[in-house]
Amino acid sequence: MINRSQIPEHLGRTAVLITALLYLIALVGLPLIVVFAEALSKGVESYLRALGDPYALSAMRLTLLAAAVTVPLNLIFGVAAAWCIAKFEFRGKNALITVIDLPFAVSPVISGLIYVLVFGANGWFGPWLAAHNIHIIFAVPGIILVTMFVTLPFVARELIPLMQTQGNEEEQTAVSLGAGGWQTFWLVTLPNIRWGLLSGVLLCNARAMGEFGAVSVVSGHIRGLTNTLPLHVEILHNEYNYVGAFASASILALLALMTLITKSLLELRHPELRIAQPLRH
Repeated sequence: MINRSQIPEHLGRTAVLITALLYLIALVGLPLIVVFAEALSKGVESYLRALGDPYALSAMRLTLLAAAVTVPLNLIFGVAAAWCIAKFEFRGKNALITVIDLPFAVSPVISGLIYVLVFGANGWFGPWLAAHNIHIIFAVPGIILVTMFVTLPFVARELIPLMQTQGNEEEQTAVSLGAGGWQTFWLVTLPNIRWGLLSGVLLCNARAMGEFGAVSVVSGHIRGLTNTLPLHVEILHNEYNYVGAFASASILALLALMTLITKSLLELRHPELRIAQPLRH
């Protein structure tokens, strides 16, 4: 039973909670409703026809390809970087942490421009690439490179606080019992971080499939060749093809919802994933 002296505090918490929920509904819920309402505004048949368009299918395939290449590579990097930062002290540790944080600090558009300056026709390696008939900018390799850059931190950032909290006592015990490096990693470290790793992979995949700014700069917007799903949505919207644009956008919205729901369920079952502490330099 609530004491009278606690009523103002209780009402204050309730008011804050309601305000936060209304804020989320206004910023997240309503836009999602609009996306699906517009996508289905002319019926399910028009919705399916828009998704079955050859350009839409090509954009989906390229989006999936970019994510399929990017996520495993950033998974390997993220695990290795998190292992080094959380378990060891070494020269250059601060530099490694800075590199991991860099994509968060740099605008995606600027990231794309940097890759154009490096690999473009007039860039540092442009003449050499052209002489060897290697295409990076305005081609699939450029899209994959910038997607790798913008999604670089997600796995590492999810694992580092988790590994730091767990410490390295179990690994030291395994080593003292005669386990090798790989045995220690596979049998001790990986089971302890598997849910955090899954959470990081989910976030990395969602960002890889939804990236717009950096990909837009390096893609060239070539329909059927270098347009990812977010770029396809922009083109259709500029052409006033709202059903097609929102139909494609609904796929990205579903991906975002699935990612958030799965991550929330993981955090509900494993509260340690909610840990958000600064990196130890």
